[in-house]
Amino acid sequence: MSDQTRRRVLAALGGTVAVGLAGCSGGGNGTATDAATTTEGGMTEGESTDTEMSEMTTTEGEMTEGGMDDGEQAMVRVSHMSPDAPNVDVYVDGGDPVLSDVPFGTTSDYLPLPGGTYTVTITAAGDADTVAFEGDVSVEAGTSYTVAAIGELTSEDSEFRPLVLEDDVSDPGGDSARVRVVHASPDAPAVDVTVAASGDAIVDGAAFGDTASVTVPANDYTLEIRGDTESNDGDVVADYDVSLNGGTVYTAFAAGYLSPDDEPTDEAFDLLVEQDASY
Repeated sequence: MSDQTRRRVLAALGGTVAVGLAGCSGGGNGTATDAATTTEGGMTEGESTDTEMSEMTTTEGEMTEGGMDDGEQAMVRVSHMSPDAPNVDVYVDGGDPVLSDVPFGTTSDYLPLPGGTYTVTITAAGDADTVAFEGDVSVEAGTSYTVAAIGELTSEDSEFRPLVLEDDVSDPGGDSARVRVVHASPDAPAVDVTVAASGDAIVDGAAFGDTASVTVPANDYTLEIRGDTESNDGDVVADYDVSLNGGTVYTAFAAGYLSPDDEPTDEAFDLLVEQDASY
């Protein structure tokens, strides 16, 4: 990365990250449309799960009132969703960290980068020699991405890795909201997500690492997380009240452990929601 580009990255981030972890309320019904295109590492496709709404943090440099700030740039943000990983630093093409001391459950602001391929390195915070991941990530100008660190440092079954997601930040319409759910809970089985009031399934059979996107009428909803069954009527393992605003795009990460007492850390299962764009 050139010094000029690195300065742009550091200016965009200011060395800080945005945290959105509180609660919303609601109840209602709705139906799903839109299958999402997702990318993992070098862009492979998948589908996914889970949701509880937290306080939505609007990101600097994100889309508001008409899309991306600069079509010449890619917009990239990083989410720490690995429940047994320590706080981390994130480097792009070496040099100083572009994100520092990022805790579990946190998503950064979007930062602008010229389209291209970058070496992303994730290390333990303050310890550049303890590398959790290093690899190349390719981004295209005019496109938004979320790079989510998922999996576990202590497990080979759900190995720590970046899940590279292409973000659909287009306007869902003033009366609609679009929600992408990302199954990032390493000990959770494949799940269905249903609307309590109607029983409609908005996510069907999403496994760890999968994502799915739905467009629903703006409203208040109670969403139920169930073990996957053919008729979407498995036992409810968690439910969350969510409020979805019209003309708004969200990403909801189902993260943490369903059974934290049996796992390396006590990070409990939760639904962490970020606002991607609003119009």
